[in-house]
Amino acid sequence: MPFEDELGEALRRTGDGFTTDGPALVEAGEQHGRRLVARRRAAVVGGSVLALAVIGTAGAYTGGLFGGAGGSGVSGSGSVNVAAPPPLPSGKSGESGGSGGVGGPRQKPGGPRVGTGAVSAAQLVDVLKALLPGGRLSETQARGTGDEPGPMVSGVYDDGKGKAAVGVGLSRVDPDGSNAREMTKCGDKELLDYDSCTSEKLADGSQLLLYQGYEYPDRRAETKVWRATVVTPQGFMVDASEWNSPAEKGKPVSRPTPPLTLAQMRTLVTSDTWHPALNDLPAASPERQAAAPPASVPDASGVLQSLLPKSGNTVVTKGGEGDYGYAVLDDGKGKSLIQVNVQANMGDLLQGHMSGSGSTTLPDGTLVKLEQKPGEKGGANVVWWTVDTLRPDGRRVVVSAFNTGNQNKPATREKPILTMEQLKAIALDPKWLG
Repeated sequence: MPFEDELGEALRRTGDGFTTDGPALVEAGEQHGRRLVARRRAAVVGGSVLALAVIGTAGAYTGGLFGGAGGSGVSGSGSVNVAAPPPLPSGKSGESGGSGGVGGPRQKPGGPRVGTGAVSAAQLVDVLKALLPGGRLSETQARGTGDEPGPMVSGVYDDGKGKAAVGVGLSRVDPDGSNAREMTKCGDKELLDYDSCTSEKLADGSQLLLYQGYEYPDRRAETKVWRATVVTPQGFMVDASEWNSPAEKGKPVSRPTPPLTLAQMRTLVTSDTWHPALNDLPAASPERQAAAPPASVPDASGVLQSLLPKSGNTVVTKGGEGDYGYAVLDDGKGKSLIQVNVQANMGDLLQGHMSGSGSTTLPDGTLVKLEQKPGEKGGANVVWWTVDTLRPDGRRVVVSAFNTGNQNKPATREKPILTMEQLKAIALDPKWLG
């Protein structure tokens, strides 16, 4: 089944099985969303595996900050060379400039991430124009602090060397939480194709990420995306992106690189002229500390490392979080990515998936499905081998292997390092039962 169809079917079945325990669903969704951030940064999850991994969750990390004016839309153009940003409603950094200052109302998990509306979409457009180094900003779209799903501003910037899409999103996060950490952490360069990435702590305690990469990891288009993200000690998050094209997707590149240097992107996100808008947002509630998993739920990364054959193989890189783990092996004949997903209570949700070609039932009732197919990420000649298992108690373990260390890059060998029998042995190992 194609990824899009499987994802749609997975979401349909999930919707049919939802309970009415709203807070529990929201909390589960937010936790899963934070895991998705980590996985997207690593860029290692195969599409269909991810489609099934989202089953049973109620939310995901909020994205699409720059994909249109979901709230108040503002259009504008004109020369941009302003000495100072226009004044916004009063409110010093970290103080209450509305409902979101320190000591004010906090976000409830899954609740609205909006403020009083004290800062309008038009004002945010003016701020972005003022912070850009000359040039012209047109085709602007924005949301103010009272608009769902939160304030943002974007437009097409032209410095005379080619039009480029730019955008800035504003939000409040727990500065000590996993969301803040993942948004300011560089991905594993063995797995994610980018030119440069740095993460540093600033003098005021803020964490800053500067990233230069590509819109399409498989480089099917030469669209580059450069990002700057800062999270302050107060939990202000400013996330800015720019492209070397008038649009994030769907338009040809207009220049070799995005217009702003990393130094200029740093200045853009660390400017305190965003703070009045951020002060108008409710402060984020502290993230709940993740409870230690039950003994019956193993750490996927740790178990995977313990089950990989040691003889003749070098672990180039490894990682993962919670129910997901991966490793890149090299036997001297080319790199090979191995990954695993572990999920509980999947019996009802996988009805029909574990049948058909390549499927067998073991004497203990465990369902096993073997698949060999082309990779989905765009790397030339990449093959994807998967052993999918579902135990009678509903525990699912999926182990996959690729003939490359990075699915977005061409194959480095004819076949994955591990055979299907080795993948099957890993997936069926009793260690997954705790």
